[in-house]
Amino acid sequence: MASETTVATASYELRFDAGRICLDLLATAHPDERLGAVEPLRAWIAVSGLVPAGTSLHHADASWVAYFRELRDLTGRLVHSPPAADPRPLDQALTRLNELARPAPPAPRAIRGVDGTLVRELHGPPDCAALLGAVARDAVELLTDPVARACLRQCEGDSCSIVYLDTSRGRRRRWCSSEICGNRERVARHRRRAALARA
Repeated sequence: MASETTVATASYELRFDAGRICLDLLATAHPDERLGAVEPLRAWIAVSGLVPAGTSLHHADASWVAYFRELRDLTGRLVHSPPAADPRPLDQALTRLNELARPAPPAPRAIRGVDGTLVRELHGPPDCAALLGAVARDAVELLTDPVARACLRQCEGDSCSIVYLDTSRGRRRRWCSSEICGNRERVARHRRRAALARA
């Protein structure tokens, strides 16, 4: 099973349990909009692993939110389209995804940390296009890999639309997160059994 991470902040909760960064970006729309402002986007970028820990993202502004939401919407349309569907309505989305994937991701470098060990940092503040490029490239790799696409699943949780990569043994994973949707299902099952026992 993919590692599951949930990051709670003062006003939003970010999920990182879909198994791919492009799918984690999709999860920012469920169940409510998570990228409604710059601060949640900065938190998402930092926790997602797109940048090394401690990277300053103070230069990110509202335009970044619009671009990341656009990439999320494009990825969602392409991920949710059946492979045998008429591709023509998605050609514009695919063209735009390819444009966003073109810029090189931020360049890392190794430096000595305070204790002398090597740590990773970026050569300079990452720009929006470079970060979008990294996520868009992940989406391109996912969409063009038939093995990975065959592992895509939609969560079976009630009213959960999160898509995740099922890498579990036997491909039997049912939920985006066993701690969230899995627990809800187990609680609901327990309540149904208790109600039947009382009846």
